[in-house]
Amino acid sequence: MSEYVLDALSEELSQQAHASRRQRHSTDEKLVLSELHSSAVVDHLDDDDVPVELTTFGTLRETCPNCGHAHLKLVLRQRAVRVAHLFCAECQGCFDARYSNGAPALTI
Repeated sequence: MSEYVLDALSEELSQQAHASRRQRHSTDEKLVLSELHSSAVVDHLDDDDVPVELTTFGTLRETCPNCGHAHLKLVLRQRAVRVAHLFCAECQGCFDARYSNGAPALTI
């Protein structure tokens, strides 16, 4: 399994993103998370010993459904990332997020 190296953006950008999301959806609306296979969202290198570098865009209030205690991180599309998703640094799980009405939560 590949190793992930996370690089977080500044706190100011993270706060701006949270404020923007609050304006579009109510803060008490829960996300429905579904696990994604990591090879479907992240381009892995041929050598599994080489870490994949990901830039995260803040820590979310949602916790990992697998671990139960680790807060998920937002990973947007970037060089090695095909699909925006939520990532758990503890178990290295990748998750899609939708609102209860089925609307995608990770689109701009």
